[in-house]
Amino acid sequence: MSISNRLTTIASIIPLNVRLVAVSKTKPIEYILEAYSTGHRAFGENKVQEMVEKHAALPKDIEWHLIGHLQKNKVKYIASFVSLIHGVDSFSTLKEINKQAIKHKRIIPCLLQIKIAQETNKFGFSFEDASELIDSKRLKELTNVDIVGLMGMATFTENQQQLQKEFSSLKSFFDTTKFDVLSMGMSGDYSLAIQEGSTMVRVGTAIFGSRNTPIKETFLNKT
Repeated sequence: MSISNRLTTIASIIPLNVRLVAVSKTKPIEYILEAYSTGHRAFGENKVQEMVEKHAALPKDIEWHLIGHLQKNKVKYIASFVSLIHGVDSFSTLKEINKQAIKHKRIIPCLLQIKIAQETNKFGFSFEDASELIDSKRLKELTNVDIVGLMGMATFTENQQQLQKEFSSLKSFFDTTKFDVLSMGMSGDYSLAIQEGSTMVRVGTAIFGSRNTPIKETFLNKT
């Protein structure tokens, strides 16, 4: 099945109130253009340099979502065009996003990443720390950052009960906030995430396949 057919099929079964982000990380330009030809506009990348290069080469009505861990020294490269930053996991990163957003006279939408997975290599705020930050004066002082929701990455497992528990815990916390966006669910678990209340899913392999075409980090690692 072609990329366009897979994308169209997935989009057709996702509820209207759930946003689909096509995760195009490591995928070549032509793959994205095929997905773009279906009318899809939201694409997710996890590497700053790769997103910068694709933004330069592709149509400017694409909404670019940064879904990977964001280092503070790389915020400046995406501040002028990024549509949504999913994985904000520290206040210091928020401060840098705010600083760069001011330079570009923008307000940048962001999601707070909450750690719900069991793996130690996953990033994110605890529920307690996120709650304190959401209610804090210091967050309100960041005038060019707009926290619109939460993001979570579940444990990489086939244990459906564990996945359900992790998604449910994030949804319960989400319900205590006034946010609109709950980004959880990827290719292997987006159906369960939607059942548990996700409003945005990040789907890559199920659309583009498993072939990888990595783009090496160059100048960004030197700054």
